[in-house]
Amino acid sequence: MHRAESQDNMLVKSYILLPLILTAFERDATIMSKGLRTPEPYMEVLHNAANTATADLRDVRAEMRSRGIRVYEQQRLEAGIEAKFICRGYHERMLLLDDVIAAQAAVQMRKYLGLDLTWAMRK
Repeated sequence: MHRAESQDNMLVKSYILLPLILTAFERDATIMSKGLRTPEPYMEVLHNAANTATADLRDVRAEMRSRGIRVYEQQRLEAGIEAKFICRGYHERMLLLDDVIAAQAAVQMRKYLGLDLTWAMRK
């Protein structure tokens, strides 16, 4: 049985996580624009973070194309998200549990927002 290499798996994981992160930034921007007295500085930070995440997603997609990786199905399950993908002709499956998604998305969001990553580790 063929198993996707770890770099291939990381690309698929990023392909799944980055749209979730972008959705969270959009949702947070909507909430902040309505709930804060001076939302502009916060909106700018969120906008910059979303732009960086969008560029990363574009790079991930390009790298997946160059490596012959294509996600053909994503499904929300009770436990998390299941992705089915083709990696150089072989069908693969990945399950990301909700806890893993939340933890990794939080770390990535902190990175995009320019926050201290060690703070999240101390919690």
